[in-house]
Amino acid sequence: MATKSCRVLVVDDDKDTAQTFAYILVHMGHEAAFLTDAHQVIEAAERTQPDIIFLDIGMPGMNGWEIAALLRKRYSHDGALRLVAISGRGDEDARIRSRQAGFDAHIQKPVEPDLVEAIIRQIFGK
Repeated sequence: MATKSCRVLVVDDDKDTAQTFAYILVHMGHEAAFLTDAHQVIEAAERTQPDIIFLDIGMPGMNGWEIAALLRKRYSHDGALRLVAISGRGDEDARIRSRQAGFDAHIQKPVEPDLVEAIIRQIFGK
């Protein structure tokens, strides 16, 4: 469990995946919410003020790289929002594209809870 609870938003177009991921984060001691519609991410981020967003790359309508670029434009002034890409792709091209879009980390599915906690600790220095 992390030493400090984080506010987390999980975004994945698969409801079961998003809901399970959020449940695991809550079990780890974090506050977590999830959504499945890529077009709701900006509004949800403004409303919930998450510390970190775990964002699926392969979503219909708007992919995670596009959403990350929009979030970075909107929140570039404070640098407090952290973004983690989640993808079935773990190749170097996908990782480079994630960095270019403004992600702080890129992890490949299936996501392991221990890796999620390690990334949270690494990002927040805990």
